[in-house]
Amino acid sequence: MNAPLPQDTAATAPLAFTGKARVALNDPRLRANFRRAMDGLMSKRAAQFADADEWRTLRARGAEARARALAKLPDLLERLERRCAENAITVHWAETTGQANAIVLDLLTAAGAKTVIKGKSMVSEEMHLNAHLAAHGITAIESDLGEYIIQLAGEAPSHIVMPCIHKNKAEIAALFAEHIPGQPYTENVDDLTGAARNALRGAFAAADAGISGVNFAVAETGTLVLIENEGNGRLSTTLPPLHIAVTGIEKVLEFLDDVPPLLSLLPRSATGQPITTYVNMISGPRRPGEKDGPQAVHLVLLDNGRSRVYDDPQLRDTLRCIRCAACLNHCPVYTRVGGHSYSFTYPGPIGKILSPQLEGLDCAGDQPHASSLCGACAEVCPVEIPIPDLLVRLRGEAISPTSRAVKGGGSARSLGDRLGRRLSTAILGQPRLYGLISRLAGRIGDRLPSWLPGLNRWTRVRSKPAFARRSLHALARERGYADE
Repeated sequence: MNAPLPQDTAATAPLAFTGKARVALNDPRLRANFRRAMDGLMSKRAAQFADADEWRTLRARGAEARARALAKLPDLLERLERRCAENAITVHWAETTGQANAIVLDLLTAAGAKTVIKGKSMVSEEMHLNAHLAAHGITAIESDLGEYIIQLAGEAPSHIVMPCIHKNKAEIAALFAEHIPGQPYTENVDDLTGAARNALRGAFAAADAGISGVNFAVAETGTLVLIENEGNGRLSTTLPPLHIAVTGIEKVLEFLDDVPPLLSLLPRSATGQPITTYVNMISGPRRPGEKDGPQAVHLVLLDNGRSRVYDDPQLRDTLRCIRCAACLNHCPVYTRVGGHSYSFTYPGPIGKILSPQLEGLDCAGDQPHASSLCGACAEVCPVEIPIPDLLVRLRGEAISPTSRAVKGGGSARSLGDRLGRRLSTAILGQPRLYGLISRLAGRIGDRLPSWLPGLNRWTRVRSKPAFARRSLHALARERGYADE
């Protein structure tokens, strides 16, 4: 296989969302790719949840399981470690992505590994693991078809579930013809899939280790649950002699009985499938007498700011996420600009609340503003994350921090903001002054130029609003409402 070295997306300084979004909006091919894909995903999901009563019941069960697990997270993590140890799974704790990378590298180095086959893992993207391993002479090969395609392209995922959704058949065909030896250009889907399968088949057998993510880690039994459609996850975790699973600390569930409702919610919300093709329940390395499976299994639990998020009762709801990406598929902003406009690992509505909390508002402060607050994300979230409420909270934290839970709180506060808030407080606190300014605005507001400082923050992306000639209070008085 002629795959390029994995791209280190961390090495590229994030650009402002608005600049990238503007470029994306002027790319008709990108917009067409996303529009076609999102329309299909939305209709498939709607068909899966046609029974509103079943949706509400199932959603309540999923939300309760996630909320209960988070409420007991410290205890459940300790229980998970004990149960994993009983299953001969070694648990490692990493406070930062740097520590997590070092743990994985040490394990691979100790095993003498030079090539790694990987299943899909957003946490490994968060760690920029491929680039870290490449810098130390270890080649990581993505085995999920979408991840494999964007690895060939040297890109980062643009979607949590479907990483190469921004590409069409012609673009993928060109990539395969360029990077896979002997592969002719073809847009036949079966031929393209077969070419990827042939290129990866040898990599599974030759890999010194397998790396995967984790959908759910069950504290009750020490079980790692991994779902997928292609069988690559199963091969990555069973063929190589060493399996390393990486996951955020929030992926813990209390009981095995909590898994079924979430297994029903996740694929139906994500791709409109009733269930994924494969559900892997990993409970330890190969035991005596067994013919397959790794000889050693390690679990790396990554914090990377999640404990700080967990400390705030409202922001904690962010950690309920099961990475189904339904919020992305229904977001009017994401479906028009795509995932690469967000600059961070997690795009779309969940990324708008997660990235600022993990990276800091001083680094990702533009993310909460990349939303119309229409609420579509909250309506389809299978675990009831109140995303619009959290977006508003983070916007406020950027100006006036209320706690230390949000990294970089107050970073967007400026002299203009402070003066504006004091001025508005003074005006709104004086009814006579407010009435005078309202009448004045009604008379001259429409004649104000749209470029006027202060007003232009609105008019540079929207039409200038028409000012009402008469206030609501005046209209009410005319209709006989004496008490304002």
